[in-house]
Amino acid sequence: MKQLPLPIAPDPADSFDELVVGANQHAVQHLRSLPVHAAPVYLWGASGSGKTRLLRAVAAQRQLRGERVVWLQPDDPPPWSLPEACALVLIDRCELLDAAQQLAAFGLFVQAGDCAAQWVAAGTLPPVDMPLREDLRSRLGWGHVFALQVLTDADTRRALRLEADRRGIVLSDEVMGYLLTRLPRNLKHLMDLLSRLDGFALAEHRHVTVPLLKKMLSEERRG
Repeated sequence: MKQLPLPIAPDPADSFDELVVGANQHAVQHLRSLPVHAAPVYLWGASGSGKTRLLRAVAAQRQLRGERVVWLQPDDPPPWSLPEACALVLIDRCELLDAAQQLAAFGLFVQAGDCAAQWVAAGTLPPVDMPLREDLRSRLGWGHVFALQVLTDADTRRALRLEADRRGIVLSDEVMGYLLTRLPRNLKHLMDLLSRLDGFALAEHRHVTVPLLKKMLSEERRG
């Protein structure tokens, strides 16, 4: 379990303002204006549909208010407990929780209700299809459930352009076309690749080009 430290300054990459919404405007609007003591929220969708990105946006928004945020995921072994005055509990990749983590998550759900902490969770499946213990599955489906849609090609292109601009990367149409036609059409994968490409270009003291991208991918495969 990870208690997120209060940031010294907001990370623009995590804010709602930098988010390309696509067909997920209802979920984004709900999370952005989430009232205190609101019902739990569960987000589900395929890999790359923006679940983790939305959790980060909610976390950043609450931290800027000075609130305590706890982030949980399958990499965190139990026991789990909420710190004093915790305002928000986030749990990602719910479908991967093992039996002990499911029990711990249900205990946190009860504890969050007792101390009026908000709960937002995410997974690849709707609650009814989650391979989880029944009490936790029913809790996840009790509040607001949003099915997230993967971004269209145009929205994916826009998201990549925004991230490149934020990083100061000049992303040519040639490089953009290569990213969108030669690599998996998964926004998380593409964003991670763009981050690696940024570092690789700095290390090579070169501008981002298709040959540089190919060189990086080739070295990653050999490594």
